[in-house]
Amino acid sequence: MNFSTENLVFDPQVIRRFDVNGPRYTSYPTADRFVEAFDAEAARLWLGKRNIGGISRPLSLYFHIPFCNTICYYCACNKIITKDHGRSAKYLKYLGKELALQSAALEGGDGKQEVIQLHWGGGTPTFLSHAEMRQLMAETQKHFKLLDGGEYSIEVDPRKVDAATVALLGELGFNRMSIGVQDFDERVQVAINRIQSEAETVDVIAAARANGFKSISVDLIYGLPHQTVMSFNRTLERVLAMGPDRLSIYNYAHMPGLFKPQRRIVEDDLPSADTKLQILALAIKKLTEAGYVFIGMDHFAKPDDELAVAQRQGRLHRNFQGYSTYADCDMLSFGISSISKVGPTYSQNVKTLDEYYDRLDNRLLPVFRGLELCADDILRRAIIQALMCHFELSIESIESAHLIDFHKYFAVELADMKEMEQAGLLKIDRDWITVLPPGRMLVRVISMVFDRYLRADRRTRYSKVI
Repeated sequence: MNFSTENLVFDPQVIRRFDVNGPRYTSYPTADRFVEAFDAEAARLWLGKRNIGGISRPLSLYFHIPFCNTICYYCACNKIITKDHGRSAKYLKYLGKELALQSAALEGGDGKQEVIQLHWGGGTPTFLSHAEMRQLMAETQKHFKLLDGGEYSIEVDPRKVDAATVALLGELGFNRMSIGVQDFDERVQVAINRIQSEAETVDVIAAARANGFKSISVDLIYGLPHQTVMSFNRTLERVLAMGPDRLSIYNYAHMPGLFKPQRRIVEDDLPSADTKLQILALAIKKLTEAGYVFIGMDHFAKPDDELAVAQRQGRLHRNFQGYSTYADCDMLSFGISSISKVGPTYSQNVKTLDEYYDRLDNRLLPVFRGLELCADDILRRAIIQALMCHFELSIESIESAHLIDFHKYFAVELADMKEMEQAGLLKIDRDWITVLPPGRMLVRVISMVFDRYLRADRRTRYSKVI
């Protein structure tokens, strides 16, 4: 199938008609469906079962570094605003304890497990001092073996990073970088409390290239206060001149009831729903013309980037960090609020430092909820993954992998999709469900049809899809 961005059709009328609130499907079932009955002991048992039968999946590691020097008002991440490095020093000590506990639970902890993917997210991972970064990587390598040629990525705030830090990251083995920009317009930056110059961003990208980083991604957000089509066009032109390998263009979800910092954003300053659609349409047009490929949802990549290659080859996957090139990894996650995926299970860590430290002081995994997937969950996860990553689903392959009659099992879902089919979002025949170009921007809405939990309980805490 041809995945070029030419196959993406932006139809504002269709988008308005189908744009609803819905999950991002970094997992299925989504994290809000996890239960506290799946506890630390359940997570530990599954870590021990990981290699049963010798079919051990490669490992991916995620570290949540929650600290930030300053607050960005739009942010919905689990973070701690501080300038006190005493707090990060203590946190690293406890990350070390969690590393030891999790690795000991893996089949008795014999020998180092091999890791093909690692990610530091946050918060702001570059809040850590150079010594702390070395310490965390050394602690990781004490318990795990990072394979040559793996994907080792970090989220970077250009306001807090100089060339020496980027050189250190390269030395520590990082080869991918995600850079937060959001918007270069000064009025927007003041309104979201994130003042970041174009020059410091260019310098970080140049340093990353000089230090052998294979892929550089830039994050932008549309729907922020004071944004206009013209102002965002200027930001896009400045970002495209930097030539990032990947671009993520996220929709700002204004949910001040859930996220306190957003209460500092004046609602009247936000662009209208129509303006947001126009900004998105412009972004798609500019990126297409610049040669980027639409990966899915809010992600674009250069045609030779590994993400685009993985999609062409049918290897693309979604996990808690978004799109990924490693489909069959188990993910072990460390730090507050982080989510692990081991076998048919998910487990999430406690969300506050006090709880995290208390659990680890008692030599307990800091897990507070999770889920063991049933056969129906695994089946629906496979369908949602295929739609989100490849825009098509082989009904025959699902039937043979899960031993079902697809058209009977999903009779209600297929009936519900008729309206989308009539609107030209997708095509359903005996053997395939294919998301058509006008439906690609709405792939989350299409995926929601297969979400059994959403049918039973349509929660309102999700943000708009577009």
